[in-house]
Amino acid sequence: DLPEELSRVHNTFHVSNLKKCHADEPVTIPLDGLHFEDKLHFVEEPVEIVNREVKRLKRSRIPLVKVRWNSKRGLEFTWERED
Repeated sequence: DLPEELSRVHNTFHVSNLKKCHADEPVTIPLDGLHFEDKLHFVEEPVEIVNREVKRLKRSRIPLVKVRWNSKRGLEFTWERED
């Protein structure tokens, strides 16, 4: 929903109406705590295990852990095999 001052503006726009947005301040990301390989690629590392679960199949059980990663996209969680 649009704010009240834009209530008369249609909330759907054609792509030709879009313009680049130039921020007033440059966006900076603190590099403290980030790890890079020799070729300056960001290295995603597991930070902590936040949950555990056992997936039951017909005749087997698979232990899983929910892992929180330090990711360049922000907070990221995935389920991984415990082994």
